[in-house]
Amino acid sequence: TYLSFYCQNDGTGLYSHLAGVPKALLPGVGGKKILDFWWETVNMRQLFSEVYLVTNADKYKHYERWATANDFPVENLVNDGSTTLEGRLGAVADLELAIRSRRLSDDIMVIAGDMLCADQNFDIAQVLRFFRSKGGELAIYYEMEEGEETTSRGIVEVCPVTHRITRFLEKPNAGLTGSRLASVVFYCLRRQTLPCLAQFLDLHPCAEDRMLGRLWEWLVNEEKLPVFGMKLPTGFQLIGQVGLADYTKWLAHYSAKQQESPGKPITSRSYARIGLMGNPSDGFNGKTIAMTIANFWAEVTLTESQTLVLVPHPLNDPTEFGSLQDLYCISRKEGYLGGLRLLQATCKKFYHFCSKQGIALSKQNFTLKYDTNIPRQVGLAGSSAIVSATLKCLMKFYNITDGDLPRPVRANFILNVETEELFITAGLQDRVVQVYEGLVYMDFGKELMEGKGYGEYIPMDMNCLPPLWLAYLGDPSDSGRIHSNVRQRWLNGEPDVVEAMKSFAELTDQARNALQERDWSKLAELMDRNFELRRSVYTDECLGQGNLKMVELARQFGSAAKLPGSGGAVVGLCLDPHKLVRVGWSRTSLPFSFTPLPGEEPCKLYMPASCLCTGCPVVLWSEGCVFYHQGELKRAFQEAGCVFCQVVPYDPSSSTVQDQG
Repeated sequence: TYLSFYCQNDGTGLYSHLAGVPKALLPGVGGKKILDFWWETVNMRQLFSEVYLVTNADKYKHYERWATANDFPVENLVNDGSTTLEGRLGAVADLELAIRSRRLSDDIMVIAGDMLCADQNFDIAQVLRFFRSKGGELAIYYEMEEGEETTSRGIVEVCPVTHRITRFLEKPNAGLTGSRLASVVFYCLRRQTLPCLAQFLDLHPCAEDRMLGRLWEWLVNEEKLPVFGMKLPTGFQLIGQVGLADYTKWLAHYSAKQQESPGKPITSRSYARIGLMGNPSDGFNGKTIAMTIANFWAEVTLTESQTLVLVPHPLNDPTEFGSLQDLYCISRKEGYLGGLRLLQATCKKFYHFCSKQGIALSKQNFTLKYDTNIPRQVGLAGSSAIVSATLKCLMKFYNITDGDLPRPVRANFILNVETEELFITAGLQDRVVQVYEGLVYMDFGKELMEGKGYGEYIPMDMNCLPPLWLAYLGDPSDSGRIHSNVRQRWLNGEPDVVEAMKSFAELTDQARNALQERDWSKLAELMDRNFELRRSVYTDECLGQGNLKMVELARQFGSAAKLPGSGGAVVGLCLDPHKLVRVGWSRTSLPFSFTPLPGEEPCKLYMPASCLCTGCPVVLWSEGCVFYHQGELKRAFQEAGCVFCQVVPYDPSSSTVQDQG
């Protein structure tokens, strides 16, 4: 081989001792021989009845010695009789020889035992399960690294929905395909396809045409056999004839990757959200606008470990109590469903998704723990935030790219974790905005959802937003119950419900225009209309007295208000300072600049130092040099048993918290 020749003629003398050694028996990552890794991978009696190794006569003795040293059955070595490169049979002929001489009549897996693999810990059982779930052959592929040339690989084009390989190009010239998915000599063949090998050999008498890549090109492009692709989130090198420079380069590259700190924790955060307009029509082919807020978040940390461990949260998943009374009080208030179930359900769904999508995962274990400050059961998307943050960690840990799991599909995944695994009543809005982050306009129209499986999601400008506030109940009920029987009424085609969902969509389009034009008065009006429309559909009994009282309280102070989620909280926009409580001021106080309300002239007023001490936000109005203290609204909610705060938008484009007010 070329590599053996270069080792023999190495001027440095560092590799001359490897002259004549087959490529598969050269040192690989971690000092193991390349073939050692593959033998450990397939040496599983529960998966494979027999393992055969095909070699030529020239290198047979090397492999015989390796077999006796590694408990490989010597009788399963197949010698093709060739001794020179010019006299070789070709890889397809070698494969056909093994099948014919050993009278194989079952499904087979074919692997080039001299390939160097970046990640030597993938789950080959997952590969077999995917193969058996499909009615066709299987070809493994990987996403090429930067700098790799498509002219050196078999390139596949794969349907993202069916995972069927639609085209196979063996070492294509530049420009023939935009795909960078490289097939490697790692295949599964059904028993009924094995006779095709003899047919291929009859059509290709020359050894140089009997490459496995040419076989698959023929099977896919000409014979139109159903061949499916499965992705390994790793890399493969030293495929075919390579030189010493390639060997040293990729061995050093993969060895350095393996030595990277495996214990470095991966931490991901997802934020709570507020529905600004259109909710709850996201579950009814409507339209919504929602925004992530930096006030509240869920954070998940993943660390590689020997076994897979899910760590209970000390507050949300208590297992130890001060007394029976303590257990009673906590259970009565918090219920029995903490965040641990969300971690477990996400992991289960992630494995199932990757298996179904043809993505083989490495056999790595990890420890997951989470923390969150999102108030429970007040409709701020606390559950989906934990799922979203967990998914981010898993994707990074297993090297799953945005191409493998695009953002719209990711939102569907998070929703399915909650609805299918945990039976939580939910819609897509929360998951979409937590995946995209920021301020997002969402259209869940029927044609979009049925045609693509997801809606149209458009991030909006966050450079200038109105001053929003948020209040939530101190002792809420389960927010999931607020949906009541509206879905069934909608499915039954009840006119009032169907028309209401269309009206929610119309309000959302108007709100989008108001946000773009910075017409906060119009936005406030639309927020009130959104709530009243929701009230008419869901009824007061379903919304609950707590939600109704919060909205009524906000309106007493001239503030627009609506439910930002399924219930337990209200989001408000207050633009009328006349409805707030008047307080005095002094020119001896500190100077304070402010942004005037719509239609007012800017000015500078003096705010009493006593007001600064309260830490309360203020709303200033220039007429008559009078200002009004917004702390009265906050105080009113606090005295009503609610928690009150200013909304702090989370803007992903700046990667910083955007303060306002």
